[in-house]
Amino acid sequence: MLLTAYFAWNEFMFANIFIDDEALKPITSGLFVFKDALRTDWGPLIAGLTISALPLVILFIFIQKQFVRGLAEGGLKG
Repeated sequence: MLLTAYFAWNEFMFANIFIDDEALKPITSGLFVFKDALRTDWGPLIAGLTISALPLVILFIFIQKQFVRGLAEGGLKG
């Protein structure tokens, strides 16, 4: 579940190619406006990246026990 959310959250190329409506694009696609060919606004870009990563970090904190248990059970033989 966590990895699925991560991959859906960071689907950058799909959003830029196939989604025309700006309201439907993910956060990562919106943050791309801070990067230009000659200049990058690092302050707003890093702040936006931090804010966009917070939901996944909070989700991981709440399901950390199940995540680690799943990794441990999957790594056992027999």
